[in-house]
Amino acid sequence: MDTGKLQHFFDCCLGHWDIERTYHYLMREEVERSHTKFEVKPLTPELQRKVLVDNQYDISDQDTVLSGFQLSFHTVSDKGEEVAQSLNALFVPKQQREGILEGDYLRDRAYEEARPIVSHFRFDPAVSELLMTTSYTQVVSVDSITLVNPNLRIRKIINYDRPPQGETLKKVRLVGFGVEQKVSTP
Repeated sequence: MDTGKLQHFFDCCLGHWDIERTYHYLMREEVERSHTKFEVKPLTPELQRKVLVDNQYDISDQDTVLSGFQLSFHTVSDKGEEVAQSLNALFVPKQQREGILEGDYLRDRAYEEARPIVSHFRFDPAVSELLMTTSYTQVVSVDSITLVNPNLRIRKIINYDRPPQGETLKKVRLVGFGVEQKVSTP
């Protein structure tokens, strides 16, 4: 498996970012704007092990190159609400077809629910897009990051009501869009 382009994507994401987002809450017909400051650092081998242990995820029988990052952010909404969080994320490639990498995306703390979680990722190097799908208790979050260049990312987030097992995603709760600009590197 060729993970070089995925690692390049993560290397470009390291540093400090200023982010402007707009969230559309469709169920309550509300629009919210927010400003976020992100800091992204490399994930150390010790923290990689922590994420694996927290998720009870065994890779001992795999010859896998792991990629990941430490993420800290602070968000202030236009209503004055503040959210701050830090987490560690690890990407475990499982397969590659026609250049597209897919695998598991592990975090020691999820966004929607404060617990370790294993999600799915898909990376398309042709358009430099990382697509992450997470099934939470009540919602399924589909989060896309497109790296336009090393200093600019475009973000799209769609949260769906979690459907019954075997049914497709239909009912959209939230749609978010963001422009993320790097302000410095580590």
